[in-house]
Amino acid sequence: MNAMARLAAKVAKPIAPKGVYAALFTPFTEAMEPDLPAMIDFARWLLANGCDGLSMLGSSGEGNSMSARRRMAILEGLVEAGLPPVRMIPGTGAASLGDVVEVTRHAVELGCGGALVLPPYYYKNPTDDGLFRAFAALIEQVADSRLRLYLYHIPQLSAVPVPHAVVERLVEAFPGIVAGLKDSSGDWSYSATLLQRVPGFGVYPGLEIFLAKVLHAGGAGCITGSANFTAPLCAQLAAARNDADVARLEKKLDQIRIAIESRPIIPALKAVQAEITGYAGWGRLLPPFTPLSDAERAGLFKDLDAILPRDAGHRWEMRA
Repeated sequence: MNAMARLAAKVAKPIAPKGVYAALFTPFTEAMEPDLPAMIDFARWLLANGCDGLSMLGSSGEGNSMSARRRMAILEGLVEAGLPPVRMIPGTGAASLGDVVEVTRHAVELGCGGALVLPPYYYKNPTDDGLFRAFAALIEQVADSRLRLYLYHIPQLSAVPVPHAVVERLVEAFPGIVAGLKDSSGDWSYSATLLQRVPGFGVYPGLEIFLAKVLHAGGAGCITGSANFTAPLCAQLAAARNDADVARLEKKLDQIRIAIESRPIIPALKAVQAEITGYAGWGRLLPPFTPLSDAERAGLFKDLDAILPRDAGHRWEMRA
């Protein structure tokens, strides 16, 4: 038995986390350092207002614009502040195998509930065998039975999709370790097909409007940047038990998503958070992002005001 097979054999199939996970933003100081106190406070608010967990340092968290050391320091800060690591699925992917092993091993050692890992994305059009080798090498080098790997399928950014056949091979080779996948393709058929081929797999669409569908199909929930704003509505959708409530909530979330996605989505979502809190740090972005223009911000807020009322504290109220 080789090393990978021995590792897989030691792992009991875990109970995968489920529900609404916010792809947590990263606020920055004027010096463009991560503002951990603001991030910690907001993470606590999300967990108290509809989120079952958090997925920081992914696309919405600008993790791919940070060094491995900075990402590890942020994750340590969140855990040291008392946020429960078992409810975290941080982004640990990188183009370099050495970096992804280092950051993923660190997340496992901190007790995180999973690690969200991009395929190696610099070299395009890899074969299925090449993708399998990349994820298998990560698992083998982390060499820890506590690892719960969540594959990250976001081909519009990575330009490297994760084919269903590769997922099936990985699940067969590493049962329990390969625990799920975040599908940010925006194509429901990808998730639906994966759940048909790997029943009960921990699939998380990146769009909250697919939440009811994925839960009904046996998936895990959603991991979405929009939940930084819409967490209470997402929680209502996850709990909805009749078709009328589901349809009403999906329509509201779709309206919000359209308003946000008509602008660059991460700058738009961070602009909303800066508006709600009055703290400019939420609107700061690492290159290559640029903030919304004044006109773009005004147009976004006008569109959201037409969908949702604001309370006395300038927070948009999450009511379907």
